[in-house]
Amino acid sequence: MGAKRKNILTIIITFVIISLLMALIVLTGRMPLNDEDTVGNTAGNLNNKGYFCEQDGRVYFANAYDNYSLYSMNSDETDVKKLHGGSTSYINAGGDYIYYVTTSVETNDNGSFRGAYGIYRSKLNGKNVTGLDRCYVAGMQLCGNYLYYSKIDTKTSMSLEKIRIDKKDKQTINPNALINPNCYVNGRIYYNGTEQDHYLYALNTANDSTSVVWEGNIWNPVYDGNFVYYMDVENDYRLCRYSMYDNIVEVLTNERIDTFNVYESYIYYQTNSRTAPALKRMYIDGSSQEVVREGIYENINITSQYVYFNAFGEPTPVYRTSTYGGVNVTSFEAGMQAALKELQ
Repeated sequence: MGAKRKNILTIIITFVIISLLMALIVLTGRMPLNDEDTVGNTAGNLNNKGYFCEQDGRVYFANAYDNYSLYSMNSDETDVKKLHGGSTSYINAGGDYIYYVTTSVETNDNGSFRGAYGIYRSKLNGKNVTGLDRCYVAGMQLCGNYLYYSKIDTKTSMSLEKIRIDKKDKQTINPNALINPNCYVNGRIYYNGTEQDHYLYALNTANDSTSVVWEGNIWNPVYDGNFVYYMDVENDYRLCRYSMYDNIVEVLTNERIDTFNVYESYIYYQTNSRTAPALKRMYIDGSSQEVVREGIYENINITSQYVYFNAFGEPTPVYRTSTYGGVNVTSFEAGMQAALKELQ
């Protein structure tokens, strides 16, 4: 083989090797996409600010004992780890990533303040943090490969946005309405109207079209099983459920409520009473109502083992009780001890 042919062959082989290496770099750097039916968190948790999110036995949570910094732990509250600082909410998990909203404020060297707010993505271990959108958010759900979020520009300017998890294909879905995207089931986001009515609507994420499901008067719908659980606006915010199968409404409690969360067989809810407010729970059919703790509480977040909540307007202590077992309210010691360890 002549020298010229050898040189040409060497150049071709080198080109092929470089091309393969470049292709490998692109492929390994490409973010894997989720299954289309991936849901980032439960609607009930997200309606309560999404401070806790569970995936595959691991709980990702905003630790109120550490200014709501992002932590993770096993569902039994062992192996608690801090992932990073910054006030965190609306936590979602899907695949190898977690998605969350940060609203912290940091101090520059000159003493001035700068905001570190917006939507972020990181690996499950907290590494490889990527900013997706710099904005204030009032609700966010991971729907397959897109994050749908309610964006707040000003007190009077709100919109529904979406962005793909790889930070591509950012779109405005509705530029003029506050739409709660937290309830995502089978390719549709279910939400209550906020402009002309409080009907139950569905947004089809395949084409982002909307339709009226039921002309009720509802707030904060949670679709679970064949039922939509909601606060009945017309009747002093009592808790009801609407059957998607036979269009029947059931009143679960006539008490006025402030917030609620549905998890498998239980509903946990905060009653609004001038004389005897309390956090209560009942079965999803409204039976076996019982008091969890007297007083006014908020941010009811539920995992497979525990229900977490705090007194209204008081971030700490964080309380918890067993999701399924007998009521036994104690403080969230694992979160507090982990935060104290970080300060040492």
